[in-house]
Amino acid sequence: MRSVAEHQFLTGRQITVLHFADHAATSGPRIARRTLERLREWRLLGALERRIGGVRAGSDGMIHYLDVVGDQLLRGRTGRTTRRPREPSERFVRHRLAVADTHLELIEADRRGPLELEVCTVEPAAWRRYPGTGGAAQVLKADLYAETGAGEDLARAWFIEVDLGSESMPTLLRKCHDYETYRRSGIEQHDSGGFPIVIWSVTHRNPDKAETRRAALRDAIAADRTLPPRLFRVIAPQQLIPTLQPGGQQ
Repeated sequence: MRSVAEHQFLTGRQITVLHFADHAATSGPRIARRTLERLREWRLLGALERRIGGVRAGSDGMIHYLDVVGDQLLRGRTGRTTRRPREPSERFVRHRLAVADTHLELIEADRRGPLELEVCTVEPAAWRRYPGTGGAAQVLKADLYAETGAGEDLARAWFIEVDLGSESMPTLLRKCHDYETYRRSGIEQHDSGGFPIVIWSVTHRNPDKAETRRAALRDAIAADRTLPPRLFRVIAPQQLIPTLQPGGQQ
């Protein structure tokens, strides 16, 4: 339940990877399906009407959220039940699941050994609050924050943004400026001794458009003299783990 609450939405497949990976390849998914069915019956978890991959995806494609009883347990509430949340937009759910997939990729890389995942938080736990112009409170809404290492290497810190091709380029560039404004505040450096690299994991349903989009974002960052290019990495999703490894892409 805590994992679903942390990510807001998780598919059956994602939950299986997170919590049933220690079981055999054949028994793990079966145990996960039975467990999730009980949790839904008890209203600890609910499932959206839509599924990833359609009806043929079965229970693996069911999208779970924290239902009213689970919400009460985690919040320590008793008494009147809360109302079921509104059906979220497809765009919102796709992004949340993509962030969860990125988190799972980091966890699996840690399990396999090419990466040591010291810390990983997802939004909103990854967000940062800082004073903006005139002292007004601002929030940097990072998708993920991670600290990684390997062997005796010192941990390295990263902010990770997941773009599925639905936002405009000016929107992405404004987010880059949010990171630079937060960096200039000095809060992160004071708290942790340095500022994380910002990784843009950019994709699109059309591979050609995805590459065009990545190139456009790199060019926009390079052309903006108020942004330090070394602060950002723009990559394809499959480049994430190699980028995070010591000696990865610079």
